[in-house]
Amino acid sequence: MVAKKKKVKVQLVKGMKDILPDEQLYWNIIREKVENFARNYGFSRIDTPIVEFTNLFKRTVGEDTDVVSKEMYSFVSQGGDKLSLRPENTASVVRSYIEHGMLNLPQPVKLFYIGPQFRHDNPQAGRYRQFWQFGFEAIGDDDPVIDAQMIAISYFILKDLGLDIEIQVNSVGDSISRTEYIKVLKKYYQDKKKSLCKDCSLRLNKNTLRLLDCKNKKCQELSEETPQMVDHLSEDSKEHFMAVLEYLDELDIKYSLNPKIVRGLDYYTRTAWEIFECSSKDGKLNALGGGGRYDNLVDMLGGRETPAIGFAIGVERVIMKMQEAKVELDKGKKFDIYIAQLGIEARKKAMHLFEELRLAGFSVTENMSKKGLRDQLEMANKKGAVFTLIMGQKEIADETILIRDMESGVQEIVDYKKIKSEIRKRLDKNITKNLKLKK
Repeated sequence: MVAKKKKVKVQLVKGMKDILPDEQLYWNIIREKVENFARNYGFSRIDTPIVEFTNLFKRTVGEDTDVVSKEMYSFVSQGGDKLSLRPENTASVVRSYIEHGMLNLPQPVKLFYIGPQFRHDNPQAGRYRQFWQFGFEAIGDDDPVIDAQMIAISYFILKDLGLDIEIQVNSVGDSISRTEYIKVLKKYYQDKKKSLCKDCSLRLNKNTLRLLDCKNKKCQELSEETPQMVDHLSEDSKEHFMAVLEYLDELDIKYSLNPKIVRGLDYYTRTAWEIFECSSKDGKLNALGGGGRYDNLVDMLGGRETPAIGFAIGVERVIMKMQEAKVELDKGKKFDIYIAQLGIEARKKAMHLFEELRLAGFSVTENMSKKGLRDQLEMANKKGAVFTLIMGQKEIADETILIRDMESGVQEIVDYKKIKSEIRKRLDKNITKNLKLKK
């Protein structure tokens, strides 16, 4: 007797997420919105590899950050290379900018992306270990108007997606003022070391600015009286920041100053901001993403000194907030035509007709495996078809086809050879009728 094989249960890896068909509508709308903004503001798409050399992130994100020290998915390849799944995309974009000689293009080089990142973090609502972000990067210009435009793009994309958004903004200064401020911060915390959480005790000397955005309640209380970065900015950084705020005022963007916005990664300079959704009943702000200027990053990776700025927003978090806010979605364009068929010969002819109409530019759909007319008409309704073309044995013999108006239910027999011109004529009439109704 042959022993039965034990069934192995297959399941999703912890922290990962399937994006099911019902949710794809949200993804499509976000992609479309991002691409429209990119086109209007002159950004071109870039896709970088998911896998990079680990050293890229150690040098840019920082060895002492939680991202690199605790959260990266790193491994050694069969060839002995130390590789990591990207935990964020800015470093990869800048690496590509340098490697492909984009320094020689007209500046700023404006790039955008949408893709998955990976962090071995504790999964929670809207946060996964494989998570998607869309982001915009402008490399090669330090004018404060670029900062304001980038903040505006991050703000208006989310507003257009139906969310109530607030920007919190700060300046972390240039390298000189940042270094001086870190000294002041260390001095402030020196006699408070024993009250810091375990992570902040380590950050004090290695990643001091992160003390300001620690989520530990006691650390938050300690940070209430910290000296503010804005009081230690160089004159140049102060002027730059004031100009950014003036542009934001001009655009009527809802923002507030927050001296604790420092962004967690080592490469940030000057303008830093975070993007919050603020419609929660409990009054809590929900972080959706953030950005900042990183004028030293290109130089850090071996390029010449080049100013740059960018932001990234978490797609899953945005979708979660859209669902909570019950944002009304545009279901997209309806199909012009559904092709229904009855019988094997009619199915063969319908398959040929489908390709003919598709190549002619019509928006056409079908369910060839369905046999009953009622089922096919139900599918035509679900897919929002304007007209259904019905073909059976009689229509094949007579070289005709039945056109059914799905709104009125009226059916009419037409010559098969004239089907394209008939459909165009009827679709044009339908458009004209809808325009009159809107008026």
